[in-house]
Amino acid sequence: MAAVIAPATTRASRGWVVPVTVALVLAFLPAVLTPYTQDLVVKIAVFAIFALSLELLVGVTGLVSLGHAAFLGIGAYVTVLVTGDGDARSLLWLAPLAIACAAAYALFVGALSLRTKGVYFIMVTLAFAQMAYFVFHDTKLAGGSDGIFLYAKPVLALGGSTLLDLDNKRHLYYTVLAALVGTYALLAMIQASRFGHALAGIRVNEQRMRAAGFATYGYKLAAFVIAGALAGLAGFLLAVKDGAVNPELLSWHESGAVLLMLILGGIGSLRGAVIGAVAFTLLKELFQSEALVGPLAGHWQLTLGFTIIAFVAWLPKGLVGLTARLRGAGRG
Repeated sequence: MAAVIAPATTRASRGWVVPVTVALVLAFLPAVLTPYTQDLVVKIAVFAIFALSLELLVGVTGLVSLGHAAFLGIGAYVTVLVTGDGDARSLLWLAPLAIACAAAYALFVGALSLRTKGVYFIMVTLAFAQMAYFVFHDTKLAGGSDGIFLYAKPVLALGGSTLLDLDNKRHLYYTVLAALVGTYALLAMIQASRFGHALAGIRVNEQRMRAAGFATYGYKLAAFVIAGALAGLAGFLLAVKDGAVNPELLSWHESGAVLLMLILGGIGSLRGAVIGAVAFTLLKELFQSEALVGPLAGHWQLTLGFTIIAFVAWLPKGLVGLTARLRGAGRG
């Protein structure tokens, strides 16, 4: 028994080597980054959190959602609306409030949409996301189609001294990095838990899981709410980073973009979600730069689309499977 457990423990510990190494490298990067590249790293990290939240649904549970951007947008809008034009709010309650509001909407949407399956589930989640989009876009609740600005960024104060001020670029960088590390660790622990194993079983064969006595609806709803809460965290961080929000954050384009991140990186892998967010954001920046691609920058959606199609055709398992593909080619 010990001989069986020891290799498994060794494999599990090795699985943390790359994520921990990457986190340590990112922690020291601000010393050498320019303001632009530091802002780009923060943007990538926020979208990596967003991609990881959808990975819990798509890769772990097998639920493909086209309305995940609704939770991102709700987290962002709550952050700005609650702050208003007044003084900076405390990070200790503003972030949990944004996350809780996104989770509450996820509970409502999930309770109804999870009664459907397949393409019907996809369309119902899209419908709920579009409903939320039009609430913010067509009403004066939050500035309509123009969106609203965040005038005072959150702070963390203790005993009259400010520990974190998210208006400070360095403070924001490490806050986003901590959120990314925490999100990755949480999802890794969920995957390794009994709950995660049940979700994996639902993805493979839900009917068999029900026959085994699992209340699959409750498991799927819990996963849906957790994913919505993590997307709300990404929305909170995005609002703080940009200092403004607009209804496009809730649009189906944003839901499609995060799904493309998973496909590009490799569905079914936490590393794939992060790699996909990195690759998608960098490709988008590349194709939008006139200095690098010239006149094609005005048609960046077209070039980005062709690039993603090429990647998917060559790497059907995503960028996370590139190493295995190269090894196979070497052996061949």
